[in-house]
Amino acid sequence: MIKNQMRMTHQRDIILRELRKSTAHPTADELYERIKKELPRISLATVYRNLEILSTAGLIKKLEISGRRKRFDGELRRHHHVYCLLCHRVDNIDLGQEENFQFLPAEAGGYRITGCRIEFFGICPDCKKKTQGDKKDGL
Repeated sequence: MIKNQMRMTHQRDIILRELRKSTAHPTADELYERIKKELPRISLATVYRNLEILSTAGLIKKLEISGRRKRFDGELRRHHHVYCLLCHRVDNIDLGQEENFQFLPAEAGGYRITGCRIEFFGICPDCKKKTQGDKKDGL
């Protein structure tokens, strides 16, 4: 048993292992496509349910990007994400410093601040090259 008495089933172990192998921050559908090769009888609903359980247990992070499908991250160290506006790729971005909440008002509206999420948006290197190539070609 681990956090909050969650049982680590064979399915959860495979989902967790597959997610931790990926740096692409996959959606549940993308993970399902990879996992069903090893567990052909697993359903998409089971993958969704287990991702929620693993997220609630604190073993993975759920990325709820404004206006986009949920993605999942097996990397638990503190980091943020950058999203490509063209191809929707998600990459890790490390701010290179420890987060410090001292800039907040002392009371912060009565909340005890425990974390924050900063979303960066832009054009990824691959799309940037492609759009620069299109400009050269007159497109």
